[in-house]
Amino acid sequence: MLAVTSPSAAAAPARRGAAVIGTGRPPWWAVLLGVVVTVLVTVDLLARGALERMDLAVSEIVSDWGLRDSVAYWPVWVLTQAGGRVTILVVLAGLVGWIAWKRRSPLPVVRVLLALVLLSAVVYAFKYGTGRTAPAYPGSFFHRDGASYPSGHVANAVLMWGVARWQAVDFGLPDRAQRAFWVLSVIGPVVTGVAMVALDFHWVTDALVGAAVGVVLLGVVHALDAVVLSRFVRARGRRTAA
Repeated sequence: MLAVTSPSAAAAPARRGAAVIGTGRPPWWAVLLGVVVTVLVTVDLLARGALERMDLAVSEIVSDWGLRDSVAYWPVWVLTQAGGRVTILVVLAGLVGWIAWKRRSPLPVVRVLLALVLLSAVVYAFKYGTGRTAPAYPGSFFHRDGASYPSGHVANAVLMWGVARWQAVDFGLPDRAQRAFWVLSVIGPVVTGVAMVALDFHWVTDALVGAAVGVVLLGVVHALDAVVLSRFVRARGRRTAA
């Protein structure tokens, strides 16, 4: 029996290899949940509600551990770098640089740049808009000197490791690479959030809303790519080939 190839399959770009995992695009309900969590937690904190009292209680327990003044500080600090911008950008630079060169496509680089712009704009708007002080300050307050809320490290880990996983799958990297970035996209944010709270660098709600914002932004980047970026790059490629 002869195999029938659909026009869309025949037109699929040759760059795609076998996907052993999903691209990690958040479903609509996860993006909506991220928005709801962000709004509700922000409202509660600004109203000095129950979540702020929880943050203060957890911070008191963590400060009693004294990790920041112990030999455990540096090992735990290293874990926070799973969400560090420099750490992730070094990995992403190698990943998308290799893909862009190998596949002759600017798309992976454009996706990363878009994610970085959105991340910086949204997270710093929240930080300077709310002005929440970090746990190192004597108490949780909201004024112009605060920049703790939400955790940029956690948001960065969710969004940028999510983008890295997406590139690995979308451009058909080897199975091991796809699975490795899947692990980083799941474990990275968790490790980052726990380490930041354990060192009393961030409140629990900072980490929670950082994760929620990261999910929302990852969904936005995927949506913008589907509507604008991928179509533009592929249309440009067809014009160049012609």
